[in-house]
Amino acid sequence: MNRRNVVKLVAALGLAVGLSSPVLAQDKPYKIGVTAGPHAQIMDFVKGQAEKQGLKLEIVEFSDYVQPNAALAAGDLDANSYQHKPYLDAQVADRRYDLVTVAYTVTFPMGIYSKKYKNVADLPEGARVGVPNDPTNGGRGLLVLQSQGLIKLRPDAGLKATPIDIVENPKKLRIIELDAAQLPRSLDDLDAAAVNGNYAQSAGLNPVTDAIALESGKGPYANLIAVRSQDKDKDWVKKLITVYQSPETKKFVDDTFKNAVIVAW
Repeated sequence: MNRRNVVKLVAALGLAVGLSSPVLAQDKPYKIGVTAGPHAQIMDFVKGQAEKQGLKLEIVEFSDYVQPNAALAAGDLDANSYQHKPYLDAQVADRRYDLVTVAYTVTFPMGIYSKKYKNVADLPEGARVGVPNDPTNGGRGLLVLQSQGLIKLRPDAGLKATPIDIVENPKKLRIIELDAAQLPRSLDDLDAAAVNGNYAQSAGLNPVTDAIALESGKGPYANLIAVRSQDKDKDWVKKLITVYQSPETKKFVDDTFKNAVIVAW
């Protein structure tokens, strides 16, 4: 074979490889990080719907809020679906992650739960009340307590309020900060706790029927799908969003979770 033919053969092989790359890329499942419970259930439904569209997904479950962003930033995941924007914004600011929001998913109303009392008004003086120990969800829990008239926060405390921002506490509540995932299991040791909706449901608690107080469905806490910024315009991301925000997914959420989970698109 002369040199010219060798060059043509190499070019042809290169073209063939280039043409086949998208097909090979589609054969690779995209890894989506979720927290156990409703996020995992919804994404499992989305996975089945996505496969009909030629998009293969692999669901990776986590038991805390910290690891899914770390894994996404490190390239161990292709996307995650478990957090609201205030939490993602805090993680990006604190850890310099290059992660962005590409779509909104569902809202899990945070509730106040108690195994000892049927109404927030029944909480006694000095009651031990748990809230999440991460900045955004901790502030969210305090805002729910404030909405029930149990405490009053500094006007400028905002979404990242902490116990030191409490300026009025007529019942002298003792605020106990714990990992968000641990709060449902700590209800035996607490008088009440502010629990994120996904962790409440994972523990068998129904926000609609079991919470003694529930935050308003209107607010900044809609959950989202996050990806690395370099991937935000990729076709597979667009397809994932289309499938997630489809009428079929909305019906699944409505039928499965009733009013305990609300679609946010």
